[in-house]
Amino acid sequence: MKYRMIPRLGKEASVISLGCEGFIELDQEKFDVLFDHALEKGINFIDMYTPNPSFRAHLKNAIKGRREQIILQGHIGSIWENGDYLRTRDLEKVKKGFDDLLEELGTDHLDIGMIHYVDEMSDLEKVFGSPLFDYVKELKKAGRIKAIGMSSHNPAVALKAVQNDWIDVLMFSINMAYDMAPATENIDELFEKKTYENELSTEPLRKELYALCEQKEVAIDVMKAFGGDLLRANYSPLGVAFTEAMCLHYALSRPGVVAVMAGFHSPDQIDTLCQALDASEEEKDFASVLAKVDNVSLSGHCVYCSHCQPCTVGIQIAQVNKFSALAKVQGEIPETVREHYKALDHHAGECIECGACMKRCPFGVDIIAKMKEAEEIFGY
Repeated sequence: MKYRMIPRLGKEASVISLGCEGFIELDQEKFDVLFDHALEKGINFIDMYTPNPSFRAHLKNAIKGRREQIILQGHIGSIWENGDYLRTRDLEKVKKGFDDLLEELGTDHLDIGMIHYVDEMSDLEKVFGSPLFDYVKELKKAGRIKAIGMSSHNPAVALKAVQNDWIDVLMFSINMAYDMAPATENIDELFEKKTYENELSTEPLRKELYALCEQKEVAIDVMKAFGGDLLRANYSPLGVAFTEAMCLHYALSRPGVVAVMAGFHSPDQIDTLCQALDASEEEKDFASVLAKVDNVSLSGHCVYCSHCQPCTVGIQIAQVNKFSALAKVQGEIPETVREHYKALDHHAGECIECGACMKRCPFGVDIIAKMKEAEEIFGY
């Protein structure tokens, strides 16, 4: 397993993490088998969007005696009412729902308190301009949550939350298809093939969001990395099939991303995704498949796929391009970006302009020009 730091929490999370979907219908015995197998594989991060009492009871038993080994991400505003899940902004219901969550889990705190499902700008303003957000900040001050999060599918909404320093963690939907969908308040549009019928390119708001999260050290944990049936060509909105390794590598190569949440239903599925972490460069090469989609226009744009590697002199081209892009988005060089660039073994100024990388790039990126640009930005 590989781990990445959640900066504002100060804990390292497994890059493959647990969504709770696969656990909801299980009895305690089957729950324990699946959960224990995840921990044996090094997974230490779980999201709990569901308020289902049975799920929480089973999780309470599963984490007993090892709570501190696990990063718990629970949702604020996701409640159980009349035997069903409900999203609410009613403050009293939110408070009771949070108290119930801690009690049902048998813990005195969550690592991340995730404000649940904010996709509309009006809802964003309602949440963060109201006593509800004051309550969430009080929870953090009291140590009942250690970091404030928000889940969203809308890059415009998420970007505003990050710009205003309202959150420490963002749960966001990221994959090859969704990153080309226009910002929308209607999540259903992400799943509709007609959304992807016209010429496609990476949505600028998403690029700006990921770069800003990296710069501000707002950790992104990814939901729906395999969403839209990307693994099946007949159902994929892009008309081509990607592998688990490709989807995982794509999500983890976006700026700001710390972990990918996956809804495992069996130990075998956990094994498959863990094996994908160690896939060969060829096996995780999403770019060569993406380049086959007729209406995708990524010409000249680096997607951090590392298809260009290996560099003749050892430059990590994708990393250099990423740090350069982060600096350009901000109009300055943030200290964290400067230090990460400095820590690279080789820098843009070492490029000998052999052009070997450009022959391998699926999107015709002028990598030599990119290296010159990076050298100008960083000075070496």
